[in-house]
Amino acid sequence: MQLVVLGLNHKTAPVEVRECFSFSEEQVKAALRHVREYDGINECVILSTCNRTEMYAEVDDAEEALPVMQQFLGQMAANNQDVGDFLFFHTDINCIKHLFRVSSSLDSLVIGEGQILSQVKKAYSIARDVGTTSTVLNTLFHRAITVGKKVRTETRIAYSAVSVSYAAVELAKRVVGDLSQSNVLLLGAGQMGELTARHLVENGVKTVFVSNRKFDRAANLADKFQGIAVPFEDFMKCAAKADIVITSTGAPHYLIRAWDVAHLMPKRNGQPIIFIDIAVPRDVEPEVAAINGASLYNIDDLEAVVESNMRLREQEAELAEQIIESEMHELANKFRYLAFRPVMALLADKAERVRQRELKRALVKLPEISDEQRKIIESMSKMIIRKLLRDPMIRINEAAGTDQEQFYIDAIGRLFKLDTLGESRKSERKISYRYARK
Repeated sequence: MQLVVLGLNHKTAPVEVRECFSFSEEQVKAALRHVREYDGINECVILSTCNRTEMYAEVDDAEEALPVMQQFLGQMAANNQDVGDFLFFHTDINCIKHLFRVSSSLDSLVIGEGQILSQVKKAYSIARDVGTTSTVLNTLFHRAITVGKKVRTETRIAYSAVSVSYAAVELAKRVVGDLSQSNVLLLGAGQMGELTARHLVENGVKTVFVSNRKFDRAANLADKFQGIAVPFEDFMKCAAKADIVITSTGAPHYLIRAWDVAHLMPKRNGQPIIFIDIAVPRDVEPEVAAINGASLYNIDDLEAVVESNMRLREQEAELAEQIIESEMHELANKFRYLAFRPVMALLADKAERVRQRELKRALVKLPEISDEQRKIIESMSKMIIRKLLRDPMIRINEAAGTDQEQFYIDAIGRLFKLDTLGESRKSERKISYRYARK
C-alpha cells in the first residue's frame, strides 16, 4: 500500500496549462467511474479547482502507478501534450503533508482563503459517492478536513481573510485608485462572483452590474448588493458603461474575444477599460491585451497583490505548519499498520475458529456442568488464544513500515497456513468499495 498524489497547481503550471486540466463535477464523476480500469489504482479522489488539479490515490506501487496516473489525467483532459514538467508527484508521508497543507490553505494562492476546505470536502464527497474511496483515503481525507478546521480555529491565518476575489479588487484599486467613481461589470454569479461583489461594495464602488447565463442568479446577486442585473446576451453592451470588467464564470471557452473589445472601444469615447479575468479556464481572449485602451490581467497577475498580504500571515502560517507536522506523523503511524490488517485479521479469525470448534467438542463431553462453569471455560479459552497471539502481534506491529514488513507477512502466512491471504485482500477491497458506495 502506498499513498500518492499527482497534480499541478499555480506554483508549477501557468494558467494556459491549468485550464486544460480544469474539470467540472460531472467530468470528475465520469472519470472516477472508470478509474478501476487502470491497473494498480485501488482508491482515488480528484480535486479540481481554479488553481489546482490533483489526483490522490492508494496504489500497490508508486513507481508503477505514476505513468498510469499520468495517462489517466491526460485522457481526462483529452490532452496529448507533454505536461510532465508541470506535474508534481508526492508519495506516502509527503502526500499526507501536501493534502494537509492544501486543506489548511497553506498551499493556496492566497494563504488563509476559506474556499479550499469546502472544495476538499466536495472532492472527497464525490469520490465517496462514486465508490472510489475505502479505508485508506477515507481515513486520509477525514483527517485532512479535521486538520483544515483545526488550523483555522487555532491560528489567525484566516483573520481578515483574503481570497482570489479580494486580490482582484485590490488589483483594481492599484490600477484605478479610488473605486467610488467606477462602474464595475461582474460576469459570473457563482461563489467567486458573490465574494467579488462583496469586496467591491466594501470598497465603495459606484455601480455593480451583474451578468450570468441564468438571469435569475444575476438578479439575486445584484439584489444583495444593490446592483443592476444584466441579461447575458447584453453584457458587452453594458461593458460600454463599465470601467472595470471582472470575469469569474465556469465557461469552457472565451466569452470575451479581441474582436468584441475592438468593436467596443469606439463606443467608449476614448475611455480606457480594465479586464480582470479570474476564471480558469480563462474568460477573456489573451489578444485583448494588445488593444489600445484595454488592459487585461489574469489570475497569475494576482500573485503580486497577494504577496504583500502574505507577509502579514507568515507567523500564523508557521504555527499552522507545526499543527500539520504533528498531525501528519500521527496519521503516518496509523497507516503503518494498515498493510498488516489482512494478515492479522486472518490469524485472529483462524484462532477463533479453532477455539470455538474445540470448545464445542469439550462441552459435549461435559453435559452436567452449570452455566457459570461454561462461562469460566469459555473465558479461559479466549484468554489462552489472546496470550498465544500476543507476541506474534507485537512482532508484526514492530515490523510495520520497515523493510521486514513483507517478510513477516509472508512468514506468518506460511507458518499458520493462511493460504487465502491473497484472496482475503481482494475480498476485503471489494467489501470496502461496497460499503463506500453505501
